[in-house]
Amino acid sequence: MKSDRLLSILLLLQTRGRVPAHELAERLEVSVRTIYRDIEALSASGVPVYAERGRHGGIELLAGFRTDVTGLTADESRALFILAAQGAHAALGLDDALGSALRKVMAALPEPHRPAAELMSRRVLVDSARWMPGARGPDPAAAAIVDFDVLRDAVFADRRLRLRYRHSGDAGPSTCTVDPYGLVAKAGVWYLVADRRGAPRLFRADRVRSATVTEAPVRRREGVELADVWGVLKRQVEERPVGVEVTARVARRRYELFLRLHGHRLGGPPEDDGASEWLTVSLGFGVIGEARSLLPFGGDLEVLSPPEVRAELARAAAAVTELYGAGPGAGNG
Repeated sequence: MKSDRLLSILLLLQTRGRVPAHELAERLEVSVRTIYRDIEALSASGVPVYAERGRHGGIELLAGFRTDVTGLTADESRALFILAAQGAHAALGLDDALGSALRKVMAALPEPHRPAAELMSRRVLVDSARWMPGARGPDPAAAAIVDFDVLRDAVFADRRLRLRYRHSGDAGPSTCTVDPYGLVAKAGVWYLVADRRGAPRLFRADRVRSATVTEAPVRRREGVELADVWGVLKRQVEERPVGVEVTARVARRRYELFLRLHGHRLGGPPEDDGASEWLTVSLGFGVIGEARSLLPFGGDLEVLSPPEVRAELARAAAAVTELYGAGPGAGNG
């Protein structure tokens, strides 16, 4: 811990110039006395650091002194290369600057850490943007992620994965063997990107019911990287045509939950007059039957149009009423 703190002090002084001792103590969560002891230790090791007392005093390095040491641990090196997917920096005009910065950081890393850092940049992507409005993204029903460590291990060990996976709308999980390219965090939700029988597939991590790393080496398509496959799958989700446009009203008190579950279907912000207890929203569904996913909101959500969707929800609600009105076991025939 002390060596990490000494390095942190050194890097802060290089970056900031003169820094008051009390500010260093607050940043590093130690006492001012400890900071002065650390300064003595740095000075004894040959670092030209000195302290000036008084109102405008502080701790400072001798002018012109620089060090190239990064002091990064293996985990810190890998963490630096988990970066936003292409597009986040492009919006700021910083894609070229990002590439240049990464090359400099890679060159400065200790030699033993470079392979792991490079592999991390190829196997993990972070895409902070939500799915495009109206896109038919994966069902965002909340569930605990099962065997996430196994998914990660398979990705970095370049091994095939055996999955039991529940697809959206399926009655139960099915089993398949996949060839993983990597993991993507999309708007805070983890996905496994993999080939199944040579075709790209997207597996939502919280729908994985079990995962097993096989002994077989992964069979990725030659020359294809995670970023390439993710780009294809992302376009497939966001460009999938919306077959049914639905207008509904949602109780204001349930809107936050509605947004978490159906935000990926919204065609824009809700209509809000600021006074009503209801918000009016527009959603997109692939087929009419998908609108049944609105039923759990009960009387806190009403579909206003089209009539075909209202009729579909009425039929579904009537079937449930008939089932429970007939008494236990009556629906088994």
